[in-house]
Amino acid sequence: MENFCPSSSCVSPETAISQGSTLAKVLSLAAVDAVNPCSLAVLSLMLLAIWTLGSKKRVDLLLAGLAFAFSVFTMYLFYGLLIIKFFQIIGPLTNIRVFLHKILGFLAIILGVLNIKDFVCYKPGGLLTEMPMFLRPKLQNFFFKVTSPKGALWLGAFVTLFLLPCTIGPYIICGGILCDFSLLKALPWLLLYNLIFILPMLLITLFCYFGITRLENVSEWREKNIKKFHLIAGLIIFGLGIAMIAGWV
Repeated sequence: MENFCPSSSCVSPETAISQGSTLAKVLSLAAVDAVNPCSLAVLSLMLLAIWTLGSKKRVDLLLAGLAFAFSVFTMYLFYGLLIIKFFQIIGPLTNIRVFLHKILGFLAIILGVLNIKDFVCYKPGGLLTEMPMFLRPKLQNFFFKVTSPKGALWLGAFVTLFLLPCTIGPYIICGGILCDFSLLKALPWLLLYNLIFILPMLLITLFCYFGITRLENVSEWREKNIKKFHLIAGLIIFGLGIAMIAGWV
């Protein structure tokens, strides 16, 4: 007997392969952004400022970390929709859509090489891999004006502008990959991406709240392993770039 499958519930092999390929790309790019040293540094500095100048209550530390992560999540979701819309607008106006997958692959390789370079020969403020040095003093001034979870919520929204120079690379690649979807269909992928992106922020906040570690230890751990973060991110995104150009994903 011939199997009958309603069109609303059928998933063709081609669709399943496409979804699996998209999932692999989104997970890889989100992982690269999640281990980005500058986003971890920003969270640690914000929590330290609140702990130093605020009430020194663990619950305030918890609420501040959650508020900051939620704000970053929301703003990056908005930026992601803008990136996808940008690609959708310029696609019909140019021939870039035909070569977009290869272009994004080359961009991924460049970002991978830059991160691996930071592992081999580290210099703070690396191009497209860390927050530029000239932005850091300005950002620190804002942090030490925040003394409450409510302030952390507003700061998280504002500070995303400072994070963009060191986190935008993988996100642009992700936006280019998702531009074939409508904004509504791309939304779940962006939600997944940004949930992974803020996961380290949530874990650090919870570890500090439950006393598993101290803020000072988080900062020391980040500084000690910063080159390893760059190596991990570099290898992941470099491999993804090769796979995209070769047509494996």
